Amino acid sequence: MASTPAPASAARAVLKAEARLFAREPAALFWVMVSPTVLLVILGLIPSMREVSADLGGRRVIDLYVPVAVLFALIMAGLQAMPPVLAGYRERGILRRMSATPVRPAALLTAQFVLHAAAALLSALLVTAVGRTAFGVALPAHLPGHLVALVLATAGGLALGATVCAVSRTQKAATAVGTAVFFPTMFTAGVWVPVQAMPDTLRRIVEYTPYGAASRALDEAARGGWPGPVALGVMVLWTVVLTGTAVRRFRWE
Repeated sequence: MASTPAPASAARAVLKAEARLFAREPAALFWVMVSPTVLLVILGLIPSMREVSADLGGRRVIDLYVPVAVLFALIMAGLQAMPPVLAGYRERGILRRMSATPVRPAALLTAQFVLHAAAALLSALLVTAVGRTAFGVALPAHLPGHLVALVLATAGGLALGATVCAVSRTQKAATAVGTAVFFPTMFTAGVWVPVQAMPDTLRRIVEYTPYGAASRALDEAARGGWPGPVALGVMVLWTVVLTGTAVRRFRWE
């Protein structure tokens, strides 16, 4: 069904309404905005995580887990929080009914993307602040490169979540598909083993996945360099492919 852009005032009203609803979901807020920091603190309290390792180029494991926790927030927002909400709106006919009003469904979808992106980025800021103050993790040495990598990672994470929603006809299906995709992305983001600590062959393979490329880009920026063209290119390519898939497969009803 074709839709036209909502007036700016209507779009703002939808965003405010969705923000209020999002704020009333304590579980989603916890998993997106708090759990990554909790994960970092738990790992940081383990003494071995704070020991300098020659195998990691003189860094500590906890230094590697700050970007991992950032990516964990993006995974939770993109795969666990957003798809069930969007699929639920479609299943209950909310998007279809909105098509007959001046407020088009695209305004609601845009609001969801904005809210989940903002929540994930705030979580990233909290993780970075706690890592710095509690465990002495250095701030990214190349801040512009870090911001570019973070924005691309956020776009890719939301594109993946939109694809999950597009291929899932019901809210339960979106939860199931999101969970199925959740565990591989956790691995490629380095939640269980940081990408930088993986064997060379496995690391090279993982770095061609959306979150593996994001991990590499964030790590390169953290060490003071501009993220390499391969990592950035992989992130852009995945974002374009996933966005195109979501657009083609998404149905308003």
